[in-house]
Amino acid sequence: MLRITTPPIGIVLLASALLAPGAAAADWSDLLRNGLDDWTVLGDGIWRLRSDGVLTAYRAPDKKLFAGRETITAEDYKLWNIRQSWLYTKREFEEFDLRLEYWVRSPGNSGISIRDPSQAAWGVSDPPDFRKTPSKLGYEIQINSEWSDKWGSGSIYGLAQAKEGLHRVGEWNGINIESRQDAIRVYVNGVLAAEHPGDPRRPTRGPIGLQLHDQHSVVMFRNIWILER
Repeated sequence: MLRITTPPIGIVLLASALLAPGAAAADWSDLLRNGLDDWTVLGDGIWRLRSDGVLTAYRAPDKKLFAGRETITAEDYKLWNIRQSWLYTKREFEEFDLRLEYWVRSPGNSGISIRDPSQAAWGVSDPPDFRKTPSKLGYEIQINSEWSDKWGSGSIYGLAQAKEGLHRVGEWNGINIESRQDAIRVYVNGVLAAEHPGDPRRPTRGPIGLQLHDQHSVVMFRNIWILER
């Protein structure tokens, strides 16, 4: 499998410009350098790493929901449709910069979880419990492409809404997350989208997760790099 072993020049230049004095671009680690060996798939999503380094996530057709049934209730359909899938790192991280690119089918929804000790256990359960999803127990950085939700791409879901107009529909977008003990900052396509001091009741460390939001969303990620502080 062909893998990119160093960040593309644009990522290197951006990272170098934003690093603290003394930090080198070489200190960045590729979270996909070992394929998906360093990650755990949660839920029924299909997560595949292509030979060009693009990580894809989607759902296979679900025939079980309709098997032997002429009709289903609206509630049954809703609970099936909104059941999530996540891909989580096996390692936990505390203070770091995370940079990646994403593409999401429009309308579509996804997200990036940080500091979530549950590893989305209640988001992938059947039925899901949205009182205990990553945005409630840790933090979720929203990805939103024309989805009917007030939390736009770059929002710290439930805590800080992103500036409007930063996400480019139908294109690859860049997102940078700064996780510090006293702050979380999110940049979309190089522009500060949202920031929050963090909730003192929530953890300051945890794994990193990527979300497949529902049965109909399709999402792709690439160039997933982290710099631990």
